[in-house]
This record gives sequence, structure tokens and C-alpha cells, in this order.
Amino acid sequence: MLRIAEGDSEQFRTFVERHQQLVISLVTRMIGSADAEDLAQQVFLNVWKSAPRWRPEAKITTWLLTIAKRLVFNEARRRARTRLIPQSEDQEHEPEYPDPTPGPDREVLEKELHLAIEKAINQLPEKERLALVLRQYQGMPYEEIAEVLGVSLAAVKSLLFRARNSMKRLLAPYLEEGK
Repeated sequence: MLRIAEGDSEQFRTFVERHQQLVISLVTRMIGSADAEDLAQQVFLNVWKSAPRWRPEAKITTWLLTIAKRLVFNEARRRARTRLIPQSEDQEHEPEYPDPTPGPDREVLEKELHLAIEKAINQLPEKERLALVLRQYQGMPYEEIAEVLGVSLAAVKSLLFRARNSMKRLLAPYLEEGK
């Protein structure tokens, strides 16, 4: 980061290559895939501009995800103001999932379940959604999630508890079918 702060574009390229999948994955889970690459690019532009303010005591991924969080939350608020249809409800851009090959019925059920999970995640409040995505999909420890969100460890545990309870409630019809 110190070399990036000094304007080392080759080091920045390496940084982007190393972390772009993390950022794109987070952005996709938070706002959908249609604008994920554009927003990820904006995250890295902000990293380039903010590099001189990075402090060596800060973990780079935590700092990067804090920048991503701000942009994602701003984008979500902008979309709410303009009342855009959430990505998960847009039938043109349904996510693709690997073909498990057990048969067409199972494939349809799995795709339906994945869409239901995506829709349920998108219904969570911003902080709960981000905490859940960082924990479940990125495998981030609670302490780092607290840093990214700017909240206490207890608040992270509370956010995750509420998010998981909401997910159970929203996915109850699918959970009951499997019994």
C-alpha cells in the first residue's frame, strides 16, 4: 500500500488482481451482478485516491472492504431513492448455477432455492446483509466484520443473529419442504 500511495501503478495492478474477486463477490451479493464490475472499479479508484491515507496498522482487506461498504451502501440508497427493481427480481439477469446433473427436477428446485436465498438476502437491512455476506460468503471473522461496519463485536453478533432469524423466516417454506 505504501508503494501504491507513492503512485506505483504496477503494484496497484497487482493489488487489483489479488483483491478484485473479493470485491466483485461482495458487491454482487449486496446489489446484484448488473453493476458489480462498475462498482468494483469505483472501489479500486477510491483505493488509488485514498492510498496515502492508509495506515500500516490497518489490515488491507478490512480497509478495502470498508471502502467497498461505503460505496455499496451509497449505491443501495441511490437505488432506493430512484426505486429501481432489485437485481434478484429482474428476470433478464437470473444468476447461473452449476448443473448438478441429477435430473431436471432437482436442477429446477436448486435454482429456485438459490433465487429464494438471493431474494431473502436482498430483503435484509443493509448492515445485516453486509454482515451476513462477509461472514457466510467471505468467511470473515467477527472482529474484522466489526471493523468494516464500524460497530462493536456485540453489535456484529446481534446483526448476524437478526439476519439469520430473518433468513429462516423468509425461507421457511423451503425449509419445511425438505423435511
